[in-house]
Amino acid sequence: MEGSAGRDLECQKTMDGKENNGNVSEKAIPSCCLKARASAPELDAKCHSTVVSGWFSEFSFFVLAKLAKRFTSTTPCGPGLVFLGIHLQEKHISLEVKEILYKGKSEYQEVLVFESTSYGKVLVLDGIVQLTEKDELAYQEMITHLPLCSIPSPKTVLVVGGGDGGVLREISRHSSVEHIDICEIDQMVIDVSKKFFPELAVGFEDPRVRLHVGDAVDFLRSTPEGKYDAIIVDSSDPVGPAQELVEKPFFETIARALRPGGVLCNMAESMWLHTHLIEDMISICRETFKGSVHYAWASVPTYPSGVIGELKYYNSEVHSAAFALPTFLKREVSLLQDQGR
Repeated sequence: MEGSAGRDLECQKTMDGKENNGNVSEKAIPSCCLKARASAPELDAKCHSTVVSGWFSEFSFFVLAKLAKRFTSTTPCGPGLVFLGIHLQEKHISLEVKEILYKGKSEYQEVLVFESTSYGKVLVLDGIVQLTEKDELAYQEMITHLPLCSIPSPKTVLVVGGGDGGVLREISRHSSVEHIDICEIDQMVIDVSKKFFPELAVGFEDPRVRLHVGDAVDFLRSTPEGKYDAIIVDSSDPVGPAQELVEKPFFETIARALRPGGVLCNMAESMWLHTHLIEDMISICRETFKGSVHYAWASVPTYPSGVIGELKYYNSEVHSAAFALPTFLKREVSLLQDQGR
């Protein structure tokens, strides 16, 4: 891999190239792909601004601004999977691309679906991996069953985001649930998921589900007080429009929509990369909610850094273990708890 890493880096440097017709593309395609396309048009199936020499590489928004910096290491981690060590000492995944299945741009974001060699189909939003067929179950099960198994017999549930349908699929396993609202801002994500990820989007077929396409903040503002037993926020990374989903006004709106004794489960990023964000969220939630606030984690290889017997990842032991934190994070959380007393 080391030999190819340098060539891929050169491709990254040419990402400001032009299309063959002389017009600058909206998301410029690397020159290596342009050359391949010219000599073999059928290779267009592997061309995209994030796909270089047949590999998709995810870079966070603050790394994209520093692409000119060189990689410090390239580590093969199995067939079709590589982790890149960036000079910022962060991990960003690369997946080998067999074929690009869909690429489009909605009002809110760029949507990409491709078939990888080892992780099945992959959903990417604005260059960030949202899920892969191989490991989506870990995320979907944990973000759903941790909260729903933490309270007795939840009946009303709200999902914020989650347009792929995976969280809905897992909620449907809970027979006590009578009503499920989902508020997803981007119709394209829903449509693409139904077409390319039917095993996740099956969640939309549950008759208890009511879909609301629009802004979650507006939706929650019009929600009756104390309506939900559980709210699950399955949002994208907290940048751009999603930034407000990790800020205090949003949590205050959620607290109003939850019944006394209800539970919120919120996507909270990686303890390896975003400790500062986790600390901020815990502090805000301790100020906002009456009750306990905890950080839990799960292993999802392609992310940076209920009848339980039917599940593939979640079980009662995993539930308990998810709250066992490494010493460095446990220390930070303990400090926050001490400050709150």
